[in-house]
Amino acid sequence: QVQLVESGGGLVQAGGSLRLSCAASGRIFSINAMGWYRQAPGRQRDLVAAITSGGNTNYPDSVKGRFTISRDNTKNTVYLQMNSLKPEDTAVYYCNAVVQETSWGINYNYWGQGTQVTVSS
Repeated sequence: QVQLVESGGGLVQAGGSLRLSCAASGRIFSINAMGWYRQAPGRQRDLVAAITSGGNTNYPDSVKGRFTISRDNTKNTVYLQMNSLKPEDTAVYYCNAVVQETSWGINYNYWGQGTQVTVSS
């Protein structure tokens, strides 16, 4: 079993910055893709940023140029630096990781518990 623990959410004014962290622990042979998703009330969960084990990144247009995803493979941790935050960025942010638990095993998809980000106008 693998656990993802997020931290760094909170309340910030528009134009401000926050940095989210997500640490994976447990039975881990390797972590493939890692990412951040967000879900606002009454809306679906959407991708915010993704990063492969090799460091390739992907962002939707809504956050491109403002958000930066990075990872530290030695710590099994992924980060999301969020700059120039807008009220529409308000949501619960979830960490995601695709984990191979053993050298012979298949990949499993894990989620963190979520962290609230609120941007005031």
